[in-house]
Amino acid sequence: MNLICESANLDDYLFELDEVNYSNSIIQDKIRELFNSNQTDEEKVRSAFEFVRDEISHSWDIQGRRVTRAASEVLYHKEGICYAKSNLLAALLRSQGIPTGFCYQRLMLFDSPEKGFCLHAMNAVYLTSLNKWVRIDARGNKPGIDAQFSLDEEKLAFSVNKKLGEKDYTGIYSKPNFKTMEVLQKNTDALEMYKHHLPESI
Repeated sequence: MNLICESANLDDYLFELDEVNYSNSIIQDKIRELFNSNQTDEEKVRSAFEFVRDEISHSWDIQGRRVTRAASEVLYHKEGICYAKSNLLAALLRSQGIPTGFCYQRLMLFDSPEKGFCLHAMNAVYLTSLNKWVRIDARGNKPGIDAQFSLDEEKLAFSVNKKLGEKDYTGIYSKPNFKTMEVLQKNTDALEMYKHHLPESI
């Protein structure tokens, strides 16, 4: 799939945002733990990706009701839905000068179109050594989901079934989608939010 950058300026994918708050002390502590000056960008991406994928629980998987939004909240509570987890991964990687954007899919919320759709978030990182963007999905693995950091081929959490109304959005955005951040801000129960209030499209 041909990915399309929202901005041609890589610096736009490095900005610190309210949701991508890598100057926060808890984020800085994790940065010192995860990264060192001898690592390549690819090694840093893998380390951050696997940490967020494996050590930050997806709220639905653990049936957690807490809603997290900013990267520091996600790291502190060690849980969040994909929107929140993508904020944390962006914060960790942007802190290292690795351009990191936000990408989306429109997916069935459960197992059929009749049960509705939701917007799913992931990240894309620009690797200077390869001169290309690579999409990575730190949603969190479980039976039936096996997302990996791969430079050869995408290994995302979900494949899209266009015949059932699902969609892969081609954009790489410099900021999280407004709808995704708004829903995290307005809701206090992650399970109710997940079942009834997630945006269906960009």
